[in-house]
This record gives sequence, C-alpha cells and structure tokens, in this order.
Amino acid sequence: MRMLKHVDQLRQPLPDLTARFNIKRGLFRKESVEAALFDLDEHGCVLKTDKIFNPGDTLLLDLIMRMPFDNITAANLGGLVTERRKHCSNFFYSVDFIGSDSRPRPSDSDKLERIRDVLTKKQSLRSRRSPGFSQTA
Repeated sequence: MRMLKHVDQLRQPLPDLTARFNIKRGLFRKESVEAALFDLDEHGCVLKTDKIFNPGDTLLLDLIMRMPFDNITAANLGGLVTERRKHCSNFFYSVDFIGSDSRPRPSDSDKLERIRDVLTKKQSLRSRRSPGFSQTA
C-alpha cells in the first residue's frame, strides 16, 4: 500500500504512461477517463484525475505505455482505491492492484513488469538528457 504523504514530491507524471478507465454515468452511459500516473510498482499505482472516488471504490484500469511503434498495454487490472489526497482542483489516488486473491494475475504481473522495465529505461534516458530532471519513483 503506497501512502500519499509524499504528494509534494510527485511533480512530474511518469513518462508516456497513462491509465484508462470507465465511469458509469447513468444506466446506459459510461465516460472514458485517462489519468496520468505518478508512481507505479508491482502492487499498485498513484494516479491523478479530477474525478471523485472514495477509499474502497474499485476501478478497472488499462495501463498504456506509449511507444513509437506499438504501445504496451496491461488491460483490465482491478484496482482498489486506498487513499485520496486533494491537490488544487485534482485528486491524487493511491490504487492497489487486486486480482481474485488480492494480487494481480500472473499474466497481468508479466505485463506490469514489462511496463516497469521500459519505464525505468525511459526515466534513465531522460535523466541523462536533462540535468534538472528529478526521478520521483
């Protein structure tokens, strides 16, 4: 479980990574939402959006790592909102990944691991290119 005590340190979203999920807006309507991710590990993530959720709410997330030729997608990840912190007109949410036994399924873990590996490489390249870049992970 990641705590949002370090929200002030989460200045930059993770490069080229977004979360996509749907919100019910009535009986037959859904709204598709994309949110920036600010932290990611094998257990969960921190995302920022202007949508309102409460701790205990569940989300079905697709994590999308934008790549030049073919995006990497970890689809249909169950997420449990564990914490919310208001920041200006948006909210930071701590989301723990859940599967049938409160852990991501093995195939989801493989996709998450691939996204995390690519993310680490991208952050390393960016930190070499720009001396003012601070790594937040």
